[in-house]
Amino acid sequence: MKVIAYAARTAGGALQPYEYESGPLGPNEVDVRVTHGGICHTDLAAIDDEWGLARFPAVAGHEVVGEVVAIGAAVDEVALTIGQRVGVGALAGSCFRCESCISGRTNLCPRRDALVLRGDRGGFAHHVRASDWRHVYPIPDSMPSEHAAPLMCAGTTVFSPLIANRVLPTHRVAVVGIGGLGHLALQFLDKWGCEVTAISTTEDKQADAERFGATSFIASREPGALRAAAGSFDFVLSTVSGDLPWDDYLGILSPQGRLCVAGVPDRPISVSALGLVSEAKEIVGGIVGTVAQTRQMLDFAARHAIRPEVEMFALTDFEQALDRVRKGNVRYRAVVDFT
Repeated sequence: MKVIAYAARTAGGALQPYEYESGPLGPNEVDVRVTHGGICHTDLAAIDDEWGLARFPAVAGHEVVGEVVAIGAAVDEVALTIGQRVGVGALAGSCFRCESCISGRTNLCPRRDALVLRGDRGGFAHHVRASDWRHVYPIPDSMPSEHAAPLMCAGTTVFSPLIANRVLPTHRVAVVGIGGLGHLALQFLDKWGCEVTAISTTEDKQADAERFGATSFIASREPGALRAAAGSFDFVLSTVSGDLPWDDYLGILSPQGRLCVAGVPDRPISVSALGLVSEAKEIVGGIVGTVAQTRQMLDFAARHAIRPEVEMFALTDFEQALDRVRKGNVRYRAVVDFT
């Protein structure tokens, strides 16, 4: 099948139409006709080669929703059918043979198929191929496609830490950063039953944060604001990509509290060892969910009417959408209509 995609041919370059032949369909593979695609900061990292891992021409995109158009011979036809509306996310496959996969931790598979780092086979295209059907997710009927797309990465990235870190409804939780990830985290935690505090640099997003479910708000640049919250939270989820005063954020944790870093800071994280050791606090990483967690996330979001707030863009406005995401001007997720 001939695939029409949109590729950056050099680091930071504008997207240009790019065609390739997808080749024969493997036994576990699934082809999806893309109708909607979310734009994530990770896509920009691939296009701009921020991490030195990009392969050019680079077709980014890993928040895909569309329709199944072909399935491999080994695909469970009860699980997926031609014409079914599905999502493909940050991980489009894993080996299902390694220790991580066998124990259900498919997101830690050393051979996982990271869609955004494939090179010229990513999701900014009219068709995308998942390497394993188990990583292709039926979309609940009640969920519009433009809302489902950002959940395939942003949604599962902030939902899976709740399970992995055993967050309870009785916990006091803070979300750092009210952006593409943070506005979804607030909604999930609110419906989870937690007491939720939003932390942002200024008060500009306070009204939005409260609309998304926050019961309290901290403007972190206000003098003494973080010190006043010392020892307040069982769990803190950082969704920002910038650097933070990490010792201050350790300070707002209660004893044995946990700071989960889901955003990727620009520089190494540096903290005082005493701040960790004295009250047995922890810093952990947050990543996209397992196959099971992503399915749970979609079910939970559908049940509680959790929706990302999106700005829609036509294909002709692709560069404008990327530019707005680069500048942090989108509230709160950008979605491209590929139809």
